[in-house]
Amino acid sequence: MAAHEVSKLRNIVFMGEGGNGKTSLGEACLFTAGATDRLGKVDAGTTILDGEPEEVKRKSSIAAGVAFLDWNKHRLNIIDTPGYSNFIAETVAAVRAADNALIVIRGHSELKVMTEKVFAWAEEERLPRFLYVNHMDHPQADIFQAVEGAAKTLGKRFALAHLPIGTGENFRGVVDLLSGKAYTYTPDGNGRGKEEAVPAGLKAAFEEHRGKLIEFAAEGDESLLEKYLEGGELTPEEIVQGLRKGVLAGVFIPVFCGCGVRNIGTDALLNALTLLAASPAERPPAEAEGPEGQKIPVTADPGAPFRALVFKTVVDSFAGKLNYIRVMSGALSPDATAWNPAHEERERMASLLFIQGKGQKPVTDRLVPGDIAAIAKLKVTRTGDTLCDEKNPCRFAPIKFPSPSISYAVAPKSKGDEEKLSSALSRMREEDPVITVSRDPQTRELLLSGLGVLHIEVAVERIKRKYGVEVEMRTPRVPYKETIKGRTKIQGRYKKQTGGRGQFGDTWLEIEPLPRGKGFEFVDDIVGGAIPRSFIPAVEKGIIEAMDSGSLAGYPVTDLRITLYDGSYHSVDSSEMAFKIAGSMGFKKGMLECRPTLLEPIMTLEVTVPDEYMGDIIGDLNSRRGRVLGMLPASGGKQTIKAQVPMAEVLNYAPALRSMTADRGDFIMEFSHYEEVPGQIAEKVIAAAGSPKSSGEE
Repeated sequence: MAAHEVSKLRNIVFMGEGGNGKTSLGEACLFTAGATDRLGKVDAGTTILDGEPEEVKRKSSIAAGVAFLDWNKHRLNIIDTPGYSNFIAETVAAVRAADNALIVIRGHSELKVMTEKVFAWAEEERLPRFLYVNHMDHPQADIFQAVEGAAKTLGKRFALAHLPIGTGENFRGVVDLLSGKAYTYTPDGNGRGKEEAVPAGLKAAFEEHRGKLIEFAAEGDESLLEKYLEGGELTPEEIVQGLRKGVLAGVFIPVFCGCGVRNIGTDALLNALTLLAASPAERPPAEAEGPEGQKIPVTADPGAPFRALVFKTVVDSFAGKLNYIRVMSGALSPDATAWNPAHEERERMASLLFIQGKGQKPVTDRLVPGDIAAIAKLKVTRTGDTLCDEKNPCRFAPIKFPSPSISYAVAPKSKGDEEKLSSALSRMREEDPVITVSRDPQTRELLLSGLGVLHIEVAVERIKRKYGVEVEMRTPRVPYKETIKGRTKIQGRYKKQTGGRGQFGDTWLEIEPLPRGKGFEFVDDIVGGAIPRSFIPAVEKGIIEAMDSGSLAGYPVTDLRITLYDGSYHSVDSSEMAFKIAGSMGFKKGMLECRPTLLEPIMTLEVTVPDEYMGDIIGDLNSRRGRVLGMLPASGGKQTIKAQVPMAEVLNYAPALRSMTADRGDFIMEFSHYEEVPGQIAEKVIAAAGSPKSSGEE
């Protein structure tokens, strides 16, 4: 596309609850515009927007799909997003690449929480919004009830722009209040409506709602409002002008209807989007940060320095890596170079590609502001990075991805696949920045963290498919620790004689507890050469190694001080090894005399929920042995509850919270400190761990 056509670009993100038909509507738009040669069906696995095998298997989107079409001399870029909370990171990123949001709802059911969430994100990014009432062929579909429910839930004003022709299975078309024309469709789903007169049964409704739409148009423009109030009739061009201004200002939201699966009303929707949706040039300037921290407003000007945001990364084991970009300003030609300020690296744009679902088409001219495209085989660039002109560097704010809320321990099923798994997880992180990989320093388990069980299951499936590694998942072990509550003085003595040179080490240790969180302290209090100085580090080393496995359940020992205050040695038989063993033996015997106890990790939890769920959440936290520390008001009629809860009680908190709050709750969790485990629970943990091997004096 040439630079002067920026005004003809429309970037639209399709958002809404899973199952509302976003992908089917996107496929209908592509087929109607001739961008595809068949109407892709989700149930048949023939869509181009759901390109991953895991999406075909589940019949739902788990990644954002991108495709383009040309309609009425406009280029429309469609970003189809997942509607399930496990995959909302893709939706969050897609919002940053779009200029408009089409919120897809069902004509026969109430709005669900995910629709509220995505609507709020679109509002936060100040995107012009449109409402599409899908599934109008459902027996219970009712556009008036659907719009009334949306207005009540979302607190916005909606302007009806379509009326359905027929109900249930007899739904066959739409009356376009914008143009004043009616369109009916054939059962073959070609998407091209036949222009007809407004049906007699709809004329009264047509007059009423077209009148309301004209009022909305007048409200959107002061000069038109003046003309309208003086009794003047608005021209079709003025109606579009007024509606467009009102939509871009967020004063009201136009409502369209149809059926994506049967491809009814799609061309009327495309007509409206070309007329009313914002071009990149009509959006407020994006804000970037310069090298000195200065704010730089970035407008969609083809003559400005090149700047683009990387909003998605796809890693293919055969084709390599593709970074999806949204051009914010300037122009980019194939084989040009760009600067990545995050990594301070120059990247060569060897291959620029327009994305068409699962496929790509080469960019033959250049990219301009608003264009969405992919770049193949960049060296260091990742999701959230900025690409820009090297002489005019800047960075866009990073994409705010949600934090992982659940972790599973993972391991390869086949021994010897550890390295392959590590490589696969590293590449998975490039595609999905929300996934985090860590190793628990105590349990040594490899932890894979994500937004939910399904999120991690899909990641594991992809690892098997893309990298040939089969992975086992299990609930992580809780990293318990052991400590002491008493003190003692104990001898650790090691003597071994087997002919020839023997082994001898003799230590006296004082063992006492330290305050929680202080770790381990070794004190050398030897005087008068009772133990040679060269052997004292060996005593400490023996104790530290023995602390790896406590006397209760074999967990690491912490929060104690051990003072080496006396001992004896043999001029021939003593050695570092003998004193290391003596120190270890003394510690193990002494710990049993010091009232050993079990410690568990305590997590700080911040749970944000609507007011009506407060009682349930506090009750649930109490049942998990939690302590509520306080409550703070949050935005949108919500409250944030801060609490401390044992890790063992919240390993699977994410699905529980989702269930308790109908998916309206969010939480963040981080480690706080260790506390003693209550007696009855400690007994169960110790029994489950089995008794550690005892070690005595030889």
